Amino acid sequence: MVKFSRELEAQLIPEWKEAFVSYKLLKKHVKKIKLSLLRSSLSSSSSSSDFDHHHHHLHHHGYGFSLLDPIRALTNRFSSRHHHHHTQTDEESLYEMELVQSRDDEVKEFLEKLDDELEKVNSFYTTKEAEFCERGEALIKQLQILIEIKQIFHDYRRRQHQRRPPPSPGSTGRLLSGLSSPSSVISESAGEMDVQSQSESMPVAEEVIAALERNGVNFIGSARGKTKKGAKPKVASLRIDIPATTPGRTISAVTSMIWEDLVNGSRKEGSGGGGGEYINRKKIQCAEKMVRGAFIELYRGLGLLKKYSSLNMVAFTKIMKKFEKVSNQQQSSTAFSEKVKRSHFISSDKVVKLADEVESIFTKHFAGNDRKKAMKFLRPQQPKDSHMITFFMGLFTGSFVTLFTVYAILAHFSGIFSSSTETGYVETIYPVFSMVALLSLHIFLYGCNLFMWKSTRINHNFIFDFSSTTALKHRDAFLICASFMTTVVGAMVIHLVLRSTNISSQHADALPGALLLLFMTLLLCPFNVFYRSTRYCLLRVLRNIVLSPFYKVLMVDFFMADQLTSQIPLLRHMEFTACYFMAGGFKTHSYETCTRSNQYKLLAYVISFLPYYWRAMQCIRRYMEEGYDINHLANGGKYVSAMVAAAVRMKYAMEPSPLWLAAVIISSTAATFYQLYWDFVKDWGFFDLRSKNAWLRDELILKNKCIYYVSIALNFVLRLAWIESVMHLNLGHVEHRMVDFLLASLEITRRGHWNFYRLENEHLNNAGKFRAVKNVPLPFREMESDG
Repeated sequence: MVKFSRELEAQLIPEWKEAFVSYKLLKKHVKKIKLSLLRSSLSSSSSSSDFDHHHHHLHHHGYGFSLLDPIRALTNRFSSRHHHHHTQTDEESLYEMELVQSRDDEVKEFLEKLDDELEKVNSFYTTKEAEFCERGEALIKQLQILIEIKQIFHDYRRRQHQRRPPPSPGSTGRLLSGLSSPSSVISESAGEMDVQSQSESMPVAEEVIAALERNGVNFIGSARGKTKKGAKPKVASLRIDIPATTPGRTISAVTSMIWEDLVNGSRKEGSGGGGGEYINRKKIQCAEKMVRGAFIELYRGLGLLKKYSSLNMVAFTKIMKKFEKVSNQQQSSTAFSEKVKRSHFISSDKVVKLADEVESIFTKHFAGNDRKKAMKFLRPQQPKDSHMITFFMGLFTGSFVTLFTVYAILAHFSGIFSSSTETGYVETIYPVFSMVALLSLHIFLYGCNLFMWKSTRINHNFIFDFSSTTALKHRDAFLICASFMTTVVGAMVIHLVLRSTNISSQHADALPGALLLLFMTLLLCPFNVFYRSTRYCLLRVLRNIVLSPFYKVLMVDFFMADQLTSQIPLLRHMEFTACYFMAGGFKTHSYETCTRSNQYKLLAYVISFLPYYWRAMQCIRRYMEEGYDINHLANGGKYVSAMVAAAVRMKYAMEPSPLWLAAVIISSTAATFYQLYWDFVKDWGFFDLRSKNAWLRDELILKNKCIYYVSIALNFVLRLAWIESVMHLNLGHVEHRMVDFLLASLEITRRGHWNFYRLENEHLNNAGKFRAVKNVPLPFREMESDG
């Protein structure tokens, strides 16, 4: 049977961990009471046997029997018995009083701690309950505004249809569609309604303003107010913000979708003496999505608060049963249990009522009165694990091992790696196949990370803002890795077989290009096959990284950008592959064109700088968005130092002189220690001198602390891989490529190793200030503008 302390730790909400009852601490107090009672019982039993023990001692340790013994005994009895009896009784009474006092103090301290814990739980629950209730009221008001505006525009559209004939096909104005009812969910594309007469549009503005004022939005200097003669009246404006709460959905303030003059009558050039009234339908759609998402997050928060209440109730019940069993103070236990039942976090029903109301509202307005459909949004079910994934993972893994063995045997007998005349094979085929191999290794390590995060209850889906229904699991990552490697090794075997036959070698060398084309087609495939949601999420994140100065930086964006800094060899292989196949190298075998030209070398180093540049731009964006925190600039400096070190190594490769060698050692060493400091202190949270765990941090998930020390040493060693670039080892073409592949694999391994501790620190300490209870911004807010 699982102990409740472990069960509580497994079920508690990580973000609210400190607000839960300190069950382990209360258990320690109960143990103190138990030990105090045990000492008291032992002292009572020992005092009752003192006289028998004293008589036994005199009899066995004296000098035998004597005729004078009765006289001595009578004399001692009258002379010292009275004094000894009083002394022993006083000492025993004093000791028993001390034990009773100690036991009472322990019980009193326990009860006081119980009151403190109850007050802590009540205070937190009351605060959260007030927040959610206030959020619920604001959401209901937002929904009412949205419904009334949609109804007004629907009625206005109907009146326009009755007054005038339908617009011609060439007309630029498009009427709103999809707003047939206040509770309809809009799904059409964006459009605009162009009303040619300002006098006709003003009644709509009046209706909208009246609707907003009925919902508590007051406008100062609105079109309804009085204006001075000859002056332009101020008109009411309603702002709909579409914020960057999810990656890739918005791009900076310049292109963000903000509908600022919902009912603002502005003149349009070229219109025949009238004003222009523009209604952007897509912004209403986005506003409706925001309100719907806010209701979903509110419902999730209410569910977490109910879970918080029930877990704490069970914790108090369990600890009081332990206390009653140890101390036999049934009256105190019953009194406190009644006090817990009367507490606000148990007796209040506001959360339950609000959750029921949210269910009803969501079902009516966002699910077409279909409760089953509404529950799919409000309570998404976790997809069940399929045995087919395990089967295919094992199938592909076995196929990979078999094909790799066949490839090794064929390569050995063909002497393709030992013949100096076959260097073209290594130079042309290695970049293509090793690119996929490095990618597969990274996916495999990500699967290991997913497994460890799940085992240690690190909430990675919440931190990355992934949907729990579509996010990859560790078995999915392993399946992708196994299928990739099986395909690659199978292509390598076929390539060797084709080269050894009479088939033209250009057809054989076209095989890697066909393999890459297959992978690109699969990545961009629009059909819902082979993890489409994950593929499209990857594409969105990559787009955000490439345009990082313009996109809001989220946790998943900079996490993925950090992965790219460890995949620079893969990016270089991609450059070579594109050059080789696009230039027709597989026909002429002139791979030197894509390796020895100055333009190619320059482009290779530019590609090497790109991941560091993107990451530095993300740091600058966060610096500007998050209150000009200097830590973000310092983090950006780490990537700038890496770019400087890479540039110096490039110069040394072109001009190998002692001066540039010294510059390489200085710049690379400085960049390495900069990166190591940021890894250990900022990203992992280690080397806290005040920590109770030496050289680590206070909160640790892994129980074996030796693992952390080994990880520190391993990360330090793998950060020094740049030393190989200045050693100039005399290696052949094959050996040189193998060493490059080994170093690239070690860097990817270091990154996969780094990923676990980075997310552990984020989970425990919110190191990147990304982890918080999700709070979807509301779309409608009042503003004032001049007409």
